[in-house]
Amino acid sequence: MQTKVKTMKMLLGGEWVDADHTFEVLNPQNNRLIAYVPAASKEDMLAAIEIADRTYKSVDPWPVHERIRVLNEAADYMETHAEEYAQILSSEGSKTITEARGEVKRATQTIRISAEEARRIKGETINFDQNEGSEHRTGYYYRFPVGVVGAITPFNDPLNLVAHKIGPAIAAGNAIVLKPASVTPLSALKLAEALVEAGLPKGMLSVITGSGKQIGDPLVTHPAVKMISFTGGGDAGERISSQAGTKKVSMELGSNSPVIVLKDADLEDAVSSCVSGAFSAAGQNCIGVQRIYVEDEIYPDFVKDFVNLTLDLRVGDKTDEHTDVGPMIEEKEAIRVETWVEEAVQEGAKIEAGGKRDGAFYYPTVLTDVSDNARIAQEEIFGPVVIIQPVMNLQEGIEKSNNVNYGLQAGVFTNNLQHAFYAIKHMDVGGLMINDSSDYRIDEMPFGGTKGSGIGREGVRFAIESMTEQKVVCFRLQSNI
Repeated sequence: MQTKVKTMKMLLGGEWVDADHTFEVLNPQNNRLIAYVPAASKEDMLAAIEIADRTYKSVDPWPVHERIRVLNEAADYMETHAEEYAQILSSEGSKTITEARGEVKRATQTIRISAEEARRIKGETINFDQNEGSEHRTGYYYRFPVGVVGAITPFNDPLNLVAHKIGPAIAAGNAIVLKPASVTPLSALKLAEALVEAGLPKGMLSVITGSGKQIGDPLVTHPAVKMISFTGGGDAGERISSQAGTKKVSMELGSNSPVIVLKDADLEDAVSSCVSGAFSAAGQNCIGVQRIYVEDEIYPDFVKDFVNLTLDLRVGDKTDEHTDVGPMIEEKEAIRVETWVEEAVQEGAKIEAGGKRDGAFYYPTVLTDVSDNARIAQEEIFGPVVIIQPVMNLQEGIEKSNNVNYGLQAGVFTNNLQHAFYAIKHMDVGGLMINDSSDYRIDEMPFGGTKGSGIGREGVRFAIESMTEQKVVCFRLQSNI
């Protein structure tokens, strides 16, 4: 059946508008045209920022109860149209329809959590009289919105990662201008639709679609934009950081997530969790399992069971509810992964499963005997490839885990409490999952990493903290009345 091609509008200052030019959004599974989307100009982005700034100043202060109402009604809209959201998400991205439905649920929850956290943006009283001479002073601090937030999101979770920018920004009382990934802009526009329907004040949200080269720099450098929230690659993150100057910046820049499996672990559970963690969303997941270090005694059994379970995964049509792994976002990305695997093989690695490509599909691949210095071991593969290596003990596993310039999340499988706490102390990551793979997250928890994995933390409450400023208020009271 031929899919009807849509012509979309972008949200600029609360109005759905066209642009002089458009670009194509394609289904990565078959390269079929899904939609024409406005290719915004620099002038469009500047207009969106200036409207956001004016609107923010005009509604200040925006009552908390109104923020809560808008966010809850937007979540209601998403729930009512959940299947439509899932179909859009799956068609433009890599996720199977089952994975897409799961993301819609998470994104809806993220918006609801944002509504809940809006009522909990609080300050504290300060005991100024702790200093001699300040006996007649009293005061407090409170949080206030930064103003205009500029947000840039990637393709791999095109709805929930957008919700993690928009939800906290609105909860905090900010205006926000969002630039979604050009390969997956439809989910972001659909989320904006929910907020418009919920009665968000015009101008508080713009979703500007187009090339980062055209509209990214104005968003990052405009003086009215007080904070940049970015999720994406390290190179782009460094460039944004250098351009942003003294603005507030929050960045999640990816990972090369390790998992350590010790001999006292539940082997079946560890295998199942790691297979899911490595290959969901076709491996295009910043906390997906990329390296697994298995204690020597159980290494042969772990590899055998892992390979068998990997070979059972169904690769194919995203619309089929029985499909486990869909295509990568573009064929060029699958070719890149293929190249990295071939490089590793030339350096001595062994392919235990997978290792083949069909267009944008890259089959779930298991590698052993990979050099610690191989590119595929040091960099973020962002594809359905996992490395399994033996280690003598927990200490060696931790040493190897830490030996990359990333530190987002990791997993450790063990039933030994001493081993668990040793790993907690020594693993250089922002999140450590015990008896889960690295690929576990709830949207309320602080999310971010160390080293090249980024700056700051997401998770609704923690994003709100970064999207607000603290103001101290001190009263000097007269000693006599």
